[in-house]
Amino acid sequence: MAKHASRFICQSCGTVHPKWSGKCDDCGAWNSIAEEASSETTPRGLTSGKGHKIEMTALDDKAEDAVRALTGIAELDRVLGGGLVAGSAVLIGGDPGIGKSTLLLQTVVAVAQKGLSCAYVSGEESVAQTSLRARRLGLLSPQVRLASATSVRDIIATLDTPSPPGVVIIDSVQTMYLDNLDAAPGTVSQVRAASHELIKMAKKRGMTLFLVGHVTKDGQIAGPRVLEHMVDTVLYFEGERGHQFRILRAVKNRFGGTDEIGVFEMSDAGLKEVTNPSALFLSNREGAISGACVFAGMEGSRPLLVEIQALIAPSYMSSPRRAVVGWDANRLAMILAVLETRCGLRFSDKEVYLSVAGGIRVGEPAADLAVAAALISALYDIPLPAASVMFGEIGLSGEIRAVSRVESRLREAEKLGFREAFLPKHSAFKGLTLGLKVVDNVAGLMRVFGGSAKRDKRQEEAAIS
Repeated sequence: MAKHASRFICQSCGTVHPKWSGKCDDCGAWNSIAEEASSETTPRGLTSGKGHKIEMTALDDKAEDAVRALTGIAELDRVLGGGLVAGSAVLIGGDPGIGKSTLLLQTVVAVAQKGLSCAYVSGEESVAQTSLRARRLGLLSPQVRLASATSVRDIIATLDTPSPPGVVIIDSVQTMYLDNLDAAPGTVSQVRAASHELIKMAKKRGMTLFLVGHVTKDGQIAGPRVLEHMVDTVLYFEGERGHQFRILRAVKNRFGGTDEIGVFEMSDAGLKEVTNPSALFLSNREGAISGACVFAGMEGSRPLLVEIQALIAPSYMSSPRRAVVGWDANRLAMILAVLETRCGLRFSDKEVYLSVAGGIRVGEPAADLAVAAALISALYDIPLPAASVMFGEIGLSGEIRAVSRVESRLREAEKLGFREAFLPKHSAFKGLTLGLKVVDNVAGLMRVFGGSAKRDKRQEEAAIS
């Protein structure tokens, strides 16, 4: 006999609590615990029934490589690891209005042009709304079937056939529900159960399943964390609403590398691929401006050059402001502390503003040297050497540490016409036309800005102030 009871589940992490409370003890989220009805039965012991023997194989047995199908969108294929894998589940998240539905609509049309049937199921928009967007973007294909549904039972009954579509889009998983669960759509129980049924159908029929996920205010995909473990690939679609650039980033991929990115540009005709993002991010760069430094970074296997901009302004407050866009604020505080302690520079009475141009976010420590150079350049109002790039990690003792993939970074800089590179020790190599200058520590970085009476005077004025 089923016993009906209520349980209190955190909608952020899925932890079950015996009673309601304002804060989840596991994840620390406030007002995230909701009451859900459950039907519990007393489970029988494992010894009450016999299981089926599973087949075991040796570790050195040869396994077939996953068969991939190209989408026709090179940036998406790069992030997926080479194309679509039959029977895989892909979860894509991003802020509202960032372009997730547009990207997936362009994907199914591009795949359909290669002769593969596709299904687009929307739980947020009607068929007329989806068709209107497709017409506006010029995306029309008879191989793409549209539907508006939220019942997982109905979706499986429609798609689980001997001739299923090759690609299925579910937009979004938070709107899906199972009628045998007494919980509202979007709750932890519904998201977990609905995703499980859809993924099981995709693997059974060999479909490629795309699940669109909403994100929280912290940028994480809403719902239980187990959802990211259930799928094969997790993609995040990033970008600022005020910028035209969009970054598709892979944070998990069972069929390819992680931290790979694809770059797109939002336009009136939809999303356009950016084959050379470094040139595009530096297209509006002005020369001979203080506080600007070009950083040669890496995003997955792709070298990416971006401009880091800094601005130092006088402050009349007891706690000067520190504003950061596109970089880690805690790492900026560390760089400022190193510059003050090891170089004798003074930022404590000044406001510091730091931004990565183009709306991209930089996360690797190799950007430390470029950030420090931009800060010093803005403090003394002295432009950095023209056509130069920088990269290197800064330690707390002020030393500049070597980073990985040096050759790829320098090759990209050379291809874009840069003639000089400042890099850590033990990083130089032959075969390049651009000049290489080794920077051992932050004190050595100061020599880039020394050598003239004007600069010495500015240093004295900065020290007196």
